[in-house]
Amino acid sequence: MAEFDLVIRGGTVIDGSGSDGFSADVAVANGKVAEVGKVRGSGTREVEAAGAVVAPGFVDIHTHFDGQATWDNYLQPTSWHGVTTAIMGNCGVGFAPAIPDDHQRLIKLMEGVEDIPGVALTEGLSWDWQTFPEFLDALERIPHDVDFATQVPHAALRVRAMGTRASALEIATAEEVSMMAKLAAEAIEAGALGFSTSRTLNHKSSDGELTPSYRAGVDELVAIAKAIGETGTGVLQLVSDLPIKDQSEFELVTRMLEASGRPMSLSLAQGGPNPDRYKGILQFITDMNEAGHTLRGQAGARAIGIILGLECTLHPFMMNPVFKAELAHLPIAEQAKRMSDPAMKSRILGAQTDEKDKNIIGGELIDFYSHMVYLADPPDYEPDLSTQSLLNRSATENRTPEDIAYDIMVEDEGKGKLYAPLLNYGHGNLNAVREMLVHPHTVPGLSDGGAHVGTICDGSFPTTLLQYWARDREHGKIPLPFVINRQARATAEAVGLLDRGLLQPGYKADINIIDMDELHLYRPTVSFDLPAGGRRLLQRVDGYKHTFLNGIEIYHDGEATGELPGKLVRGEQSV
Repeated sequence: MAEFDLVIRGGTVIDGSGSDGFSADVAVANGKVAEVGKVRGSGTREVEAAGAVVAPGFVDIHTHFDGQATWDNYLQPTSWHGVTTAIMGNCGVGFAPAIPDDHQRLIKLMEGVEDIPGVALTEGLSWDWQTFPEFLDALERIPHDVDFATQVPHAALRVRAMGTRASALEIATAEEVSMMAKLAAEAIEAGALGFSTSRTLNHKSSDGELTPSYRAGVDELVAIAKAIGETGTGVLQLVSDLPIKDQSEFELVTRMLEASGRPMSLSLAQGGPNPDRYKGILQFITDMNEAGHTLRGQAGARAIGIILGLECTLHPFMMNPVFKAELAHLPIAEQAKRMSDPAMKSRILGAQTDEKDKNIIGGELIDFYSHMVYLADPPDYEPDLSTQSLLNRSATENRTPEDIAYDIMVEDEGKGKLYAPLLNYGHGNLNAVREMLVHPHTVPGLSDGGAHVGTICDGSFPTTLLQYWARDREHGKIPLPFVINRQARATAEAVGLLDRGLLQPGYKADINIIDMDELHLYRPTVSFDLPAGGRRLLQRVDGYKHTFLNGIEIYHDGEATGELPGKLVRGEQSV
């Protein structure tokens, strides 16, 4: 009889600890790693991994599958990219706790903040819960391809406690603060990994209202943090504009850390009029850790940019009066066909205005031609704007940026796309991203898997770390063992999941077998497969030969095997 359930033979094991790779076999029994080295026993299944990297499954700590996980067995596109554990409930938005009167308010908030179609959420969400523990029970009833966990979102807590006063950004009463703190602690005790909140002007509902947590009082957030700290578990997650000149947000973070005694993470990006502002935030994070707190920055793997096109939420002509009146209601292929007529092109270009939709994230940037490039296949995520931007192309090609954008959009029956790197591209390159990624107090994050389905497709961040940073970038490569450690073990530690992220005996057998030479990201495409025919951007990849969860193969050469061993993870985990 076979001694093990699975033996992976002859690969280069990069075990997630940060140590260099070494040639070894990996044996799995009962869902855990049993041996790493020269395995003499046989496996019920044996996989040859010669020439490939054998690494732990990745832990993506910043996704938004809060809706999709309630109706879909597959947390794609994230699970195509080596992720075996996904953490949702970020940025203070989600769907529990919630009473029926709050459903549409929470849908509109998720639609606006995370660009998930409201019609898809309305049709897809079953709402067979009201409390957060009931939400966890509902999630647990559905098998999934990967493990997942969630956090309790501040906006839902505020709406539950305050009703319409929450959206009006009023200060909570003492009774309302007490209710939120109690509900947050209840969620943690039921299995939420933590609590998340948002204090950024970028987060608005589809009605244009700021997220309900934007102006929450300091006392409210400190009370919630204190209640979570009293449970003895849980993490805190914050997205904020963090203006360097206004220290109040930093003081808030300090008070939440002191009140809770729990780890916290901050969304970290280069952006705004001061492209070096992130350095001050990194220094603050360093200072907090030196003071004895646990504060991490979540850093993206590349620029946080928007994708524009006829199939997407945004494109340069979405507010054009001719387009809106005559084409917007048509199927995409028909739009492109009509737009291919030179007479129609002349009319649309002649009617173009500088009108924007300020209620959509990215809506004010639909003509940001100095940072807008053609989205090629494969995509170039560090483009040279001096030659590739539509603004600079217009000078060399002797035509307007709108003219170039128009032609790109109508190609391939309306599937042509534009890409505008925004955050993390303040100096026209990714050098700041590298600085953030290698900082001792950061972890990879901000992929937003499951969100921004019509504007952003960053669920492929884990692949970018491997393909671009560890393999392809001409200058400033990051060692592969470091990259794997950061997005496997370091992210697992950041959210208290200490049973995963390492290929060592006793740890979960979440394993990727990766052909680094074949690793290849394709250009994002649009699929209309959400409930009610809602659209979403998806991005495929080659090179992941096998992905295992608990020793069970869930993906083989990029295709789902049909196995669904993924479960809801309730609370912190130990080996």
